[in-house]
Amino acid sequence: MNVKKFIAGSSRDAWRQVREALGPDAVILSNRNIDDGVEILAMANEDMSSLVVPAMAKDAMPRPAVRRPPAQPVQPQAAAPRRVEHQGLGVESNAIEHSAAQAEARVWRTRNAARASAKEQQEGAQQQRPASAASAAASPSAQRPKQSPIMAEFDGKDYDEILSDVMTEIRSMRGVLETQLAEISWGGTQKREPAKAAIMREMLAAGFSASLSRLITENLPQNPKSQDAMFWVKSVLAKNLMTMANENELLEEGGVYALVGPTGVGKTTTTAKLAARCVMRHGPGKLALITTDGYRIGGYEQLRIYGKILGVMVHSVKDEADLRIALDELRGKHTVLIDTAGMGQRDQMVAEQAAMLSGAGTEIKRLLCLNATATGGTLNEVVSAYSVDGLAGCIITKLDEAATIGNVLDVVIRQKLNLYYVANGQRVPEDLHVANKLYLADRAFKLKRETAPFEFQDAELPVVVGPTATAMNDKSLREVILG
Repeated sequence: MNVKKFIAGSSRDAWRQVREALGPDAVILSNRNIDDGVEILAMANEDMSSLVVPAMAKDAMPRPAVRRPPAQPVQPQAAAPRRVEHQGLGVESNAIEHSAAQAEARVWRTRNAARASAKEQQEGAQQQRPASAASAAASPSAQRPKQSPIMAEFDGKDYDEILSDVMTEIRSMRGVLETQLAEISWGGTQKREPAKAAIMREMLAAGFSASLSRLITENLPQNPKSQDAMFWVKSVLAKNLMTMANENELLEEGGVYALVGPTGVGKTTTTAKLAARCVMRHGPGKLALITTDGYRIGGYEQLRIYGKILGVMVHSVKDEADLRIALDELRGKHTVLIDTAGMGQRDQMVAEQAAMLSGAGTEIKRLLCLNATATGGTLNEVVSAYSVDGLAGCIITKLDEAATIGNVLDVVIRQKLNLYYVANGQRVPEDLHVANKLYLADRAFKLKRETAPFEFQDAELPVVVGPTATAMNDKSLREVILG
C-alpha cells in the first residue's frame, strides 16, 4: 500500500495535487487542517486492492481443522468531526467524513466476513459425515455451510467480484460527494463573485453546456467589469472555433466533396449553394453534381432543377459500383459535389453510406451539415455517428431558425471540427456565408429573444453546476484554449 501525503495552502490546491499525482480515481484517506494549510493522505485507486485481496488470499489457503470461535468483524472507528476549508469556504465536513468512514468500514466488514465465511466452510467440510443419496436429495440445505448476513448479499460471487462491487459503491459515493461539494462551492461563489454568476447565466441562456460554461467562468480574470468579462468570454469562444481563412481553401483547391448528415438538415439546398459559388468562380464546365438520394421522393428532381438552372449535369448513383464509375467519368472536372441521402444518426445505413464513400476509389472529403436548431446532445450523437472515417469539416445550417446557437458552437468546439460555412436561409446562393468566428461568438449572446421561460434563475444555478464535477474531466474540455 503506497499512501502519499499532500500539503497545500487550501483544499482546492491539495485536491489538484492529488488528481495530478494519482489520477481522477484517487482514494482520499484523510484530511486535516495544519499550520501551513491543509494536509491530505491519499492513495491510488489500484492500491486499494492491497486492503482486501492479500488478506482474502491468505485466509483462503487450506488449514488444519481446528475448532475456533468465529472471528468478530473489526471495524475502524469513524474519524472525529472537524472543519475543512473548501475553495475558500468554511464547510462542515461531518457528513462527508461520516460517509467516507462508512465506505471504509464496509470494506473491512466485507473482508472479515469473507474470512469468517471461509473458516466456516472449512470447519463444516471437516465435520460433515457421509450421508445417503436420499438424505442428501431430501435436505440439500443441510450440506450448505451457514452464511453470515453480510456475505449473503454477495452469495455466488468470488472475492474479485465482491471487491469490484464494493469499489463501485465507493466511486458512486464519491461522485455524489463531488456533486454536493460543487453545489456548495458554487453557492458561495454566487455571493462572493456575482459577476461570475451573471456570466454563467448568460452562457447557459445562450445554449452552451453547463460544463463548458463552468470551465470558462471559473477561469475569468480577477475582478473584471461586466463588459470586459463578456468580451473575454467571446474571445475565448472565438479562439476555440476553427474556420476557413477564405473560400479559396475550397473553391480554388477543388476536389470531390460529399455533404452528409441527418434527414431534413438542408444538404440538397446547401449543395446547390456551393454549386452556384463554384460556377461563378470557374464556370459550369468545371463542375459536376452527383446524388445518391434514391430514397426520398423527388430528391433527385430537386437537385436536377438546380443543375438545370446552373447549366450543370446531375448524375444519379445507387451503390458503390455506380459511384466509382461516375467518378472515373468525371475525373477531368475541377470540383465534384455529392448530395447524399439523409439518414438518422442511429440508422445502420450510416455505416453503409460511409463504406460506399470510402470505397469509391477517389478521395472524397466529407462535410457534415449540422442543424443549428438541434440540441447539444443530438448534435453530439450526429458527430459521433458520421465521424467514423473522418470529416473534412462541417457546415452549420438553419441559423436563421435557431433561437440559440450556443449548442452547435459548443459541439464544434468540443469536437474540434473545421467550420466552413453557415447557412441562414433558402435563397441560392445568397444565404451561404463563410464562417466568421468573431461574428458567431458575438451572435451567440444576441439571439435570446424568446428564451426567458427557459433561463435558469440564481437559485437553480448550483443544481445545474453540481453534476458537472465529473464532466470537467472530459478530454474535449481539457483541450479548450483559455489563455
